Amino acid sequence: MAKLLLFNKPFHVLSQFTDAEARKTLSEFIRIKGVYPAGRLDYDSEGLLLLTDNGQLQAQISNPKYKLNKTYWVQVEGTATEAHCQELINGVELKDGPASAVKCSLIAEPPLWPRVPAIRERQNIADSWLELVINEGRNRQVRRMTAAIGLPTLRLVRAAIGDWQLTDINPGEYRVESVPMPTAKKPRAKRPAAKRRR
Repeated sequence: MAKLLLFNKPFHVLSQFTDAEARKTLSEFIRIKGVYPAGRLDYDSEGLLLLTDNGQLQAQISNPKYKLNKTYWVQVEGTATEAHCQELINGVELKDGPASAVKCSLIAEPPLWPRVPAIRERQNIADSWLELVINEGRNRQVRRMTAAIGLPTLRLVRAAIGDWQLTDINPGEYRVESVPMPTAKKPRAKRPAAKRRR
């Protein structure tokens, strides 16, 4: 069995164990040796980060070729509409190429912990919440996607990766699970080329 940690990464914590600039890292929260992040979560984003002691499982979670869905709760500045969601599903053009959401829906504010420091609210500008599902992991992708449709991201929380969910894990805490060791897919044997008849 492989070891898998479901960690609720707080705001302004790096998704790594060391930092030359003395910023907060995973080492302040996770004392288990031999586990490594399977993918990343931005310094100013919060929520689910998976860590494992198994390199193959790490690759299956983090490698974009496996198309693992990642679910985000996104607080945006402005009044989001179904039309905005449809734009994200249809795809937006980013500097590093087009990007689209697998799913997008308008949601009520989820029952989250207070962010420290708190979000800067502007009295005369509304904000909205979206649930956004993507299956890529480009740098700051969700923030760039919402900005492309005129809805700057104020707060970004990853709620799920595949079937793994953030449920009942407080910020800075983690849950340990044992999961079956992934099996390597054997490459298909090439069939011998048929001999041509002369």
